[in-house]
Amino acid sequence: MKKALIVGASKGGTALLKIFQETAIVEIVAVIDRDDKAPGLELAKRMNIRTGNDWRPFLTDDIDIVVEATGEKDVFAEISQKRKKNTLVIPGEVAYVIAELVEEKEALISTLKSETARLDLILNSTHDGMIVVDEFAYITHMNDSAAAMIKVDKQQVIGKHVLEVIPTSQLPRILKTRKTEIHQEQELENGRKIITTRIPMIDESGRLFGALAVFKDVTEVMKLAEEVTNLKDIRMMLEAIIHSSEEAISVVDEHGKGILINPAYTRITGLSEEEVIGKPATADISEGESMHMQVLKTRRPVRGVRMKVGPKSRDVIVNVAPIIVDGMLKGSVGIIHDVSEIQRLTNELNRARQIIRTLEAKYSFDDIIGTSEEMMVAIEQAKLAAKTPVTILLRGESGTGKELFAHAIHNASDRKYNKFIRVNCAAISETLLESELFGYEEGAFSGAKRGGKRGLFEEANNGSIFLDEIGELSANTQAKLLRVLQEREIVRVGGTKPIPINVRVIAATNVNLEKAIAEGTFREDLYYRLSRMPIHIPPLRARKQDIVALCRHLIHKLNQDYGRNVEGLTEEAIRYLLSYDWPGNVRELENVLGRAMIFMKFNEVLIDVHHIPPLQMPQNKALAEEPTFASSIGPLDEMLEKYEAQLIEAALLEHQGNKTATAKALGISIRSLYYKLEKYDFAKKYTQ
Repeated sequence: MKKALIVGASKGGTALLKIFQETAIVEIVAVIDRDDKAPGLELAKRMNIRTGNDWRPFLTDDIDIVVEATGEKDVFAEISQKRKKNTLVIPGEVAYVIAELVEEKEALISTLKSETARLDLILNSTHDGMIVVDEFAYITHMNDSAAAMIKVDKQQVIGKHVLEVIPTSQLPRILKTRKTEIHQEQELENGRKIITTRIPMIDESGRLFGALAVFKDVTEVMKLAEEVTNLKDIRMMLEAIIHSSEEAISVVDEHGKGILINPAYTRITGLSEEEVIGKPATADISEGESMHMQVLKTRRPVRGVRMKVGPKSRDVIVNVAPIIVDGMLKGSVGIIHDVSEIQRLTNELNRARQIIRTLEAKYSFDDIIGTSEEMMVAIEQAKLAAKTPVTILLRGESGTGKELFAHAIHNASDRKYNKFIRVNCAAISETLLESELFGYEEGAFSGAKRGGKRGLFEEANNGSIFLDEIGELSANTQAKLLRVLQEREIVRVGGTKPIPINVRVIAATNVNLEKAIAEGTFREDLYYRLSRMPIHIPPLRARKQDIVALCRHLIHKLNQDYGRNVEGLTEEAIRYLLSYDWPGNVRELENVLGRAMIFMKFNEVLIDVHHIPPLQMPQNKALAEEPTFASSIGPLDEMLEKYEAQLIEAALLEHQGNKTATAKALGISIRSLYYKLEKYDFAKKYTQ
């Protein structure tokens, strides 16, 4: 089978794609076009054929045919130059001619089908039975109604003599007499009585070429009479259905007078039948324009119009549609939706979405990569801790995967079907952190919501809460957290009533808590409560044998993120990575691999040393370079901010993005550093 590549997915390319797919001798490898919305690309995707915007990566040695359907001479010339000797290039002009021929073919087929369909539509559009015979009385056409009355399969009787199908047929007599017979009674073999009209078919030259019989089942007429008799019952049933509906419905006639409302309408608007029936359509509106009158004028439906109705000015959304019977406008029907109910459902939906966004634990122990002894000890400790309700303290440097462990512990515990809430204690300002964690009562402070607010500990009830960077808590918040751990209850800000909770606390820190206790910045009693089950997560430099497996896992993840197909690293690249101490740990390793993949060529599948950015940074290089000033002097506050931003970035570079070490070097709190990262738009760059 020949392999073909189509370059250009507009008219010509699409036509060739259809032709090739109908053959068994050509396999379409890919369809290429610079326009992502080209019709040929959409068709190729539905056929599970690869698509792209650049033909060059697809022009491989095994391509036998290249169809250049763009019509651009430069593209044809470049393809001809880069193709292999055994590759045939079909120019765009040929593709265009083929497309025109395909269009003509499809147009002729369509016309033929249309004429056939039109004839069938004419015959089948009536409830009357119709049979056509040729001059020898053989059946040439029969519509569905006739087949149903006679109870035959019309496909099987076409071509048979009419007397074989209807022994009592008088069409042979019409062929002899050439006279029309109108409204003749006839009884079929199955007992049905019909009224039939028989007509000879004679052309302009007087030649007889067949006969036509049109007949109606008298039984159907009787059924129609019964239906007319039962119209009153049908109307009563329709009114019963409308009145039983929970949707508020109002109906007006063609003049805009109310003719029908249901109890749901009265419940929402507060208007009774006496106030609506026989009254103009504007009678129920307290604010806005009558949609019934607009629909009656335009004969077009309206959707989702906001207005106020009834004496209480109820806020509603209305949908109104015209009632058209046999082409005549008979009125309009409106459906009213109570906005307050919609708002309530919307709030519930938003609440559910918020819970889903914030309460999921995404990782399990299967996502933790590592076979070194140090890592296996940490994993076994975490699995053991997950089976108990004990408070857990995760310790390790920044980037070692503390949050990954927290997710895995929650998912391995009996709380996995309940909430998992993550809190970065350093990223929330001290003034907000207490109210976020413990909630607040109404009027607790200026701006407090009416009715108060539940805190994160209450949200996490029966689940787990992950407190990252626990060492950054203020003394007051530390005291409240200690009470939570001791008493298993919280007190909202501004409140006095304790609220019992059942929450497993998983804390994490990358600072030396023992040193913080000695310096008086961390409570000793809280430390002992938190460290009942301490788990030390080793840094990457202490488990370098895991680097190869980590690289394999991270490359797979980055392939999905970047849309690449990198298979791994060369031996030289692995040795290079193993020679580095990784102060930024796994986070730094992911960053380095991501940057290496960005600089790789599209056809490269292995990361080599030259792809990897320099790993050894000279000490104090960032600070050794003097921050630069603008050539012109500006306002002092703007220049100070620029200088401050340069100093912060230099410190972050020196400390490999470690925010705790950066804050300590600059002599500011970690919260101040987070604030400045946001202020100078460094947050995304240094929080990956």
